[in-house]
Amino acid sequence: MKMRDVLSVPLFLLTLMINANSYSKDVLPILEGRYLGQKTPSSMPVPFAPGVVTTKGYEYGGVFTPDMNEFIFIQGGKDNKHHFVSYKKKDNRWYMDTVSPRLGQPTFSPDGNIMYLGNRYKEKAEEGWLEVKSLGTPFNSWPIMRLTASSKRTYFFDEFKQDFTGDIRYSRIVDGKHEAPKLLGKNINSGKSFHPFIAADESYLIFDGKRDDGYGDSDLYISFKNQDGSWGNVVNLGDKINTDAWEAAGYVTPDGKYFFFNRTVSPGVDGALPNVDIYWVEAGFIEALRP
Repeated sequence: MKMRDVLSVPLFLLTLMINANSYSKDVLPILEGRYLGQKTPSSMPVPFAPGVVTTKGYEYGGVFTPDMNEFIFIQGGKDNKHHFVSYKKKDNRWYMDTVSPRLGQPTFSPDGNIMYLGNRYKEKAEEGWLEVKSLGTPFNSWPIMRLTASSKRTYFFDEFKQDFTGDIRYSRIVDGKHEAPKLLGKNINSGKSFHPFIAADESYLIFDGKRDDGYGDSDLYISFKNQDGSWGNVVNLGDKINTDAWEAAGYVTPDGKYFFFNRTVSPGVDGALPNVDIYWVEAGFIEALRP
């Protein structure tokens, strides 16, 4: 971490990072095993890693690398600034590795070699993640919140507009290059469609939005791809996942076993960030919803 990055990190996070990097057992609980050593959930969503990842503050967008050896999420500090927090697994134990300023919303290519950050990305090397690069034309002209990629390197991404509306587009590889982005159909794009997550095999797409058939605020939805390549009816993920609160940014772990998402637990007070938590639940409901 460079000095200018250290100066932008909240003191409580910096203290945790320093102690975690020295592998202190007095500051953080022992996190041993898969999924940061957490007891896995059943069909009812629960907060992920309470007291370690999920707190009474702002935690959002948690994702594992495809090898399941690193977990990155976004944390909001008391200064209302967002930071990346990374945990890495070493000898079957998890340790806080880095804290750095937020750069977009992280997702990973299925092979684990690229970290996507909206319209930017990082490539992985033996020494770690390299410097941030732009995806280039035409993606650098889109106000992208979240971009995910399939194993075919097809991009699915949202466009955030100033009036808080948005649509989801996709871009395939054609003749070795990404084609001009195309809008998905109106069954998916209702005017408020955000944070797409595409399955590695492109068999389904999960996203969030506020719709008339929802439970209140933003809900999570899924659409399965038909045999002819079109996208099927949009299905609400149900009242175990969706509530009258804001739910968004769904994500399936690389092993396909668990579904992560975000929920607003309480609003912010006096301009502070809201209490947003990361939840997880068994992902078996996806196959149950498949036509």
